Amino acid sequence: MPGKALVAMSGGVDSGVAALLMQRSGFDCLGVTMKLWGGEADPGSRTCCTADDAADARAVAVRLGIPYYVFNMQQDFDREVIGRFVAAYEAGDTPNPCIECNRYLKFGLLRQKAAVLGCDTVATGHYARIGRSGGGRWLLKKAVSEDKDQSYVLYMLTQEALAHTRFPLGEMTKAQVRALAEENGLLNARKRDSQDICFVPDGDYAAFIRRYTGKDYPSGDFVDGEGRVLGRHKGLIGYTIGQRRGLGVAAGRPLYVCAKRMADNTVVLGDDGKLFSRRLLARNINLIPADRLDGTVRCRARVRYGMAEQPAAVTQTGEDELEVIFDEPQRAITAGQAVVLYDGDLVLGGGTICETEDT
Repeated sequence: MPGKALVAMSGGVDSGVAALLMQRSGFDCLGVTMKLWGGEADPGSRTCCTADDAADARAVAVRLGIPYYVFNMQQDFDREVIGRFVAAYEAGDTPNPCIECNRYLKFGLLRQKAAVLGCDTVATGHYARIGRSGGGRWLLKKAVSEDKDQSYVLYMLTQEALAHTRFPLGEMTKAQVRALAEENGLLNARKRDSQDICFVPDGDYAAFIRRYTGKDYPSGDFVDGEGRVLGRHKGLIGYTIGQRRGLGVAAGRPLYVCAKRMADNTVVLGDDGKLFSRRLLARNINLIPADRLDGTVRCRARVRYGMAEQPAAVTQTGEDELEVIFDEPQRAITAGQAVVLYDGDLVLGGGTICETEDT
């Protein structure tokens, strides 16, 4: 018998249709928008979490006849997402704040608040699926619509979180979602998807970090692999592995960021071929079908949201460490990003990349 469900409503069409489908499934639903960020997006940006988004979410809740609340989680978001984002850049990494928002806010704090409100289920508009193994273990699977699949940013879901989560859109295409929204008079049926990071709508991460911290990050040298100085950079937080644009170095050939050396405040530039590596280590891991990997496991892996999965061998080398060795070298594997492991449509788990090297 369906119980009471809290539906996370961002104001977009996906979460609106998720609420509709949960209601149709017999759940007693209430809608919640998390107020995470105090700033407003510039016109034309594609962020979420604006005042207009909250108004759209409320309108959908009214249309469905379900209670609606806005929870102010700005302090939590500042601590768990923005703070970690800034700290990662200052350490030389390139983080994915959407993963941390899912880990600590959507499927952490929000789930706790749902329990207080008597809701045993949290539903979101993510494109992914949840299943059970023959032994009763909860599983995370890719969405049927692979072009919309969001399992990469959900690999951190624990057994406890999966047991109390629903993804109603996992079997649907985006076209089906929009059609269902129109059929049911949801005002956001044709609203475009949000894509930009909500607190950096212009994409200038370095400028945001400087404003947020009030710090001035010192310039230093661009060097090549042999240590020859090629120019001056504007602060290490402004660069990420694989970057080509905005370097301001005239070398007569394309150069890319190959490494950031925090110890001597230098950025190493090189040819595209220097960006490829086969091996990585990941920590802060979460495994889903089992608590631990036994031996070396053949699977496929992704080190960025938009990349195709690549064949690899994975070994758990410690309680909180995975070694991933790809069959073929991969371009611009970046510390701070997530590596996510797949067996077909099944998500095996993943972790945060902390080290890469050639083999």
